[in-house]
Amino acid sequence: MYPDLFNGLKLREEDLEKYDSPLVGFDGKQVIPRGMIKLPVQVEGTEVQVNFIVVMAYSPNMAILARPWHHEMGVVSSTLHVMVKYPIRGNVGVLLASQLVARQCLMSANIRTGQGEDKERYFQVGSKLPIPEREELVQFLQDNIDVVAWTTYDILGINPEFTCHHLNVSPNATPRRQPPRRASQEHVEAVKEEVSKLKQAGVIKEIFYPEWLANTVVVKKKNGKWRVCVDFMDLNRACPKDPFPISRIDQLVDATVGYPQMSFLDAF
Repeated sequence: MYPDLFNGLKLREEDLEKYDSPLVGFDGKQVIPRGMIKLPVQVEGTEVQVNFIVVMAYSPNMAILARPWHHEMGVVSSTLHVMVKYPIRGNVGVLLASQLVARQCLMSANIRTGQGEDKERYFQVGSKLPIPEREELVQFLQDNIDVVAWTTYDILGINPEFTCHHLNVSPNATPRRQPPRRASQEHVEAVKEEVSKLKQAGVIKEIFYPEWLANTVVVKKKNGKWRVCVDFMDLNRACPKDPFPISRIDQLVDATVGYPQMSFLDAF
């Protein structure tokens, strides 16, 4: 079960049973389930209790009914004809799908770039866009693929002669060096790997005897990988508050009025 259906049914985290065995998606990536829930699925008066494994990952589908439901219903499926047949009260029931909707799901799934050799690089385009607009948008993205940074390490920075950012540290603040914290070997390896990537991309550089010293904080992400952060609490306290607050969410929503499309691509 995917997030759209989970949220649409107004289910809650506390409704889930524990289920932590990782799943492998169609793209080959591991997904850590949020849990499992048993729900009834009814088709023409026949009700079957189905265990749904809940995953918080994007999919054009709302849920996938696997073999246990197929066996319980006696289903015979045909992907060629986009339909399933099953016995029902001495007759044969038929569930038909729409070729148009199937095509829209395919278009909205993963718009691959290049020849599709890199599964990590794709765009997600809304399935409800009209086909001409969707095809035009996909063509535009493919034509400008060279300006897209797929990871943090692809962003090689801006020439400091063009623009440069400085921390607004209060002159009255006393530099603080945090005492070192002991970390597990797994965390140490994760930090070394991240630092090596950032140095190679030119995002950071090594300095000696800094006035400010902060510890790293390593957190495991939902996909099982490590996120390396830095504890900048002391530095944040030393910086005066920005007099220009972030825009309120209602102002951002109001600003979209009158525009037919909305992009969620980040700009650097």
